[in-house]
Amino acid sequence: MGAINLEFAPKFKPLFQPKRYKVFHGGRGGAKSWEIARALILISSSRRVRVLCAREVQNTIRDSVHKLLRDQIESLGLLPWFTITENSIRSSIGSEFIFKGLRYDVQGVKSTEGVDICWVEEAQTVSANSWDVLIPTIRKEGSEIWISFNPLEETDPTYQRFVIDPPDNAVVVEVNYDDNPWFPDVLRQEMEYCKRVDYDAYLHIWRGKPRKISEAVIFSGKCRVESFDDDLWKQADRLYFGADFGFAQDPSTLIRSFIIGRSLYIEYEAYGIGVELDDMWKLYAGQQGATPEQMEQWHPGDDVKFPGIPGARDWPIKADSSRPETISHMKRQGFRISAAKKWPGSVEDGITYLRGFEQIIIHPRCTHMADEALLYSYKVDRKTNEVLPVIVDKHNHCWDGVRYGLDGYILKKHSMLDLL
Repeated sequence: MGAINLEFAPKFKPLFQPKRYKVFHGGRGGAKSWEIARALILISSSRRVRVLCAREVQNTIRDSVHKLLRDQIESLGLLPWFTITENSIRSSIGSEFIFKGLRYDVQGVKSTEGVDICWVEEAQTVSANSWDVLIPTIRKEGSEIWISFNPLEETDPTYQRFVIDPPDNAVVVEVNYDDNPWFPDVLRQEMEYCKRVDYDAYLHIWRGKPRKISEAVIFSGKCRVESFDDDLWKQADRLYFGADFGFAQDPSTLIRSFIIGRSLYIEYEAYGIGVELDDMWKLYAGQQGATPEQMEQWHPGDDVKFPGIPGARDWPIKADSSRPETISHMKRQGFRISAAKKWPGSVEDGITYLRGFEQIIIHPRCTHMADEALLYSYKVDRKTNEVLPVIVDKHNHCWDGVRYGLDGYILKKHSMLDLL
């Protein structure tokens, strides 16, 4: 076996200390998941352990940290010492990784025996009931519960239980991008833009400070972040793609969604700040959607910066009508893109339509969409704290994409009267 890189950022040294609870919380870019996965792989290579990898909802193995663990095994050069199947990971010395969702597999969680380490990822979505079921299940002598999350609301059960009032025998560590020696440039660009244009949002997204949810948040109580199966869209009538174009350093977005019953599902996002027009096709389609000619424009690192959205070349895209030249350019790149209709009050009418859904479910991979769900707000009078009927023109680049994608479904408020 060759030399293995055992370097960890200082904030993660407590991973190797004996504590019942190891809690890592903070903003985006802190490498929490990456470091925890690597620590678990190294531990499972040196001694026999049984590791339960849990999250609130896991409909398929693709919702789990299975791929992240597999990638860490490969990057550490340990593939010969592990057996990796579609649903399991085992080490040559007998260590085992198990993957379970908490909400819909209560009996499966309760029946899981002999767990040495339980890692709960994306713990901000874990309910109080799920914690009440899970914690007594991890009862082996010396067992540990590792928790990683980006706080959403200050009232979240996880934040209250493990940060505000942590249990005894717990180490609680706040980890942010500036604690990550390997913080990538693509995220640094997003962080600096956010810090420049909206410091409150910067504190929430990049410094991990929970948001206080108020009546001013436009979609308060309407949205939730939750995994769902990648094939669920097949139960819908169709997919909707909506694009918002960035101006100067504003982000460009493409959002893929679908409707089942009275629920709107937002399942993919493309989000890029300062994307050049010639690179816009990369943002939309990624490498999997490139033509042979376009692959000549593909550069190292583009696979990380431009993951693309499945189906972006196949389905109609509705886009911001204020940029006809960009729409024309994207048509020449092979996309079925056209302008969405706008009218005075179209933003307000779109919000009314979206609030008419029983629920809006955002897939966890849509991180910017989830942030905007908490940040998109009405104006608040600073002196009286009254919520005003004025929409703040911030944190709406993803929501604009959603609205444009539903062009033809969102109607002018008085459109029916106009027909009489």
